[in-house]
Amino acid sequence: MKLKIIAALAVIALVAAGFFVFQQKPAAPDVAFPTLKGQTFRTADLRGKVVLVNFWATTCTSCIKEMPALKATQEKFEARGYQTVAVAMDYDPPAQVATFVERNDLPFTFVLDRDGSIARGFDGVRLTPTSFIVNRRGEIVQKILGEPKFDALHALIEKLLAEPA
Repeated sequence: MKLKIIAALAVIALVAAGFFVFQQKPAAPDVAFPTLKGQTFRTADLRGKVVLVNFWATTCTSCIKEMPALKATQEKFEARGYQTVAVAMDYDPPAQVATFVERNDLPFTFVLDRDGSIARGFDGVRLTPTSFIVNRRGEIVQKILGEPKFDALHALIEKLLAEPA
């Protein structure tokens, strides 16, 4: 009888441990983000905000198509602690990125991944658009390949903004 109780407790402990291991979210990588304006910030500087890190390129039609919806998302949630960081891929010419940003009056932070280190840090991104949702604690909550389903994205952002930092 004692052996059965010990075995049952061991199984319960293993299930509980597995639950906590699989519930943990990976931390966003510690990378430097060089902005178009010549400043640099790091992932840790984003703590306390809900962040969408969006990898894109000026030659990517899906990326360009999603920009108005990303702009609307930024404007909807910005006052509550949400930020979009748009990462131009290393193959995108910086002058072309700057021209696109100026022409389109987009309210997010644009960075240049000149050497591919940001993409490598974020799971080796190769395809655009690819986005990562990072919670206030700096954990990656979701990876999105392609254009987000914006209703679902907004619901997730609402949920994450309601969580403590």
